[in-house]
Amino acid sequence: MRSVVLCVTVLLLSGCAALSQGPAGEPNYASQAAENLALGDVAMEDKDFLKAERYYDHVRAKYPYLEAAREAELKLGDLDFAREMYPEAREKFDSFIKLHPTHPKVDYAAYRGALSYVEEFPSEFFALPPSYEKEQKPMYDALRAMNVFLRQYPDSQYAKDAKVHADDARQRLARHELYVASFYAKRERWKAVAQRLEGLLKDYPGTPLEEEALFDLHNAYVKLNEPQRAQDTLREVIKRLPGTPAAQRAQKMLGT
Repeated sequence: MRSVVLCVTVLLLSGCAALSQGPAGEPNYASQAAENLALGDVAMEDKDFLKAERYYDHVRAKYPYLEAAREAELKLGDLDFAREMYPEAREKFDSFIKLHPTHPKVDYAAYRGALSYVEEFPSEFFALPPSYEKEQKPMYDALRAMNVFLRQYPDSQYAKDAKVHADDARQRLARHELYVASFYAKRERWKAVAQRLEGLLKDYPGTPLEEEALFDLHNAYVKLNEPQRAQDTLREVIKRLPGTPAAQRAQKMLGT
């Protein structure tokens, strides 16, 4: 008798599940596009990404001429972003930009695409080597993408955040160049030191690392027996960092 009751219970539960899921495991879609978008949002908040994807895909496919379909396209990009599928998210955002270049939210798509590179930065977890010792391509990509975004959408509501991320990527890349220069300095490869520091100052100006880079470059030129370039570097300190203790230090070294 107990086994019969158990079987009936299982069948009832299975039937209820089938009703809530719809045919072939599909959700029971609402009759309005906006309602399906809302249901997708709830599913994404619950991290039920597959269900959210089905709701958004349903809106995109069934209501292609409604604004809700454009919203669903963006939400599908956000969905991949939430799943940490960053290349896929970029592809969706790029597709949105190409298909809807005059859409009011095109800057959102561009910003989210650029932000996906930031999410791929190497971890700063304390047990791992610092990020400036690791692969720098995500930083290059993030800086390029954020700079493109700022050129194309300077008045966007996301421009301020984009500048913060661009400055962060620039500083990370400058730190990497300083790290490599230090690596060469320990081996007394002064020409390589000078080349890396020259590149840092040219490509990543305005970072808090400029002072250290300039004085290290001065030292490299001294080691290379290039006094004129060493003095010119001290003058560059005064030019770039006027009124600072670094500029006063450079003036004393120049004897002025």
